[in-house]
Amino acid sequence: MTLSFRTLKGAEVEAALDDLARLRIAVFREWPYLYDGSLAYERDYMASYVGNPRAVLVAAFDGDRIVGAATGSPLAEHAEDFAAAFAGVDLPMERVFYCAESVLLPAYRGHGAGHAFFDARETHARSLGLSYSAFCSVIRPEDHPLRPEGARSHDAFWRKRGYAPMAGVIASFHWKDVDEAESSEKRLQFWGKML
Repeated sequence: MTLSFRTLKGAEVEAALDDLARLRIAVFREWPYLYDGSLAYERDYMASYVGNPRAVLVAAFDGDRIVGAATGSPLAEHAEDFAAAFAGVDLPMERVFYCAESVLLPAYRGHGAGHAFFDARETHARSLGLSYSAFCSVIRPEDHPLRPEGARSHDAFWRKRGYAPMAGVIASFHWKDVDEAESSEKRLQFWGKML
């Protein structure tokens, strides 16, 4: 299997919106996010990358088919969402690049895409003059009823990349899990590293 990676910009993002939206829905439906998403919401969310030169969208391709994607932009552009999480931290949001998400279809995992995604986003962050990179991961209890047998976290991979949990930097978001009738609050732990 040969994956190729390309940074999508402008019209390329717009042309790929439906494929990217379907990909996000499929991957985020899995453990640990369990997100019950909609095509309309996802397409709208991904559209924010169309005309933003400070944002990056890296796609993984198998031939002409998008099988994975990673996004990111300066954290200050998400100030409303993350101001509370960063309130007690001595780290100006203007210095931080936010690695928003990485999604990859299961058949393509374990072949270097995770590293390629982080490499591209960290390079983009440095090109913007930012000195810190961060992302967040959902916090789920070990005894969660939908936790699959043998599920493992990505903590070892993230630590290998130089990331560590940021003490006390916890964000809260609402979304509907696959087993919920309505959305509920989810807590997400930020991880970060100096670039």
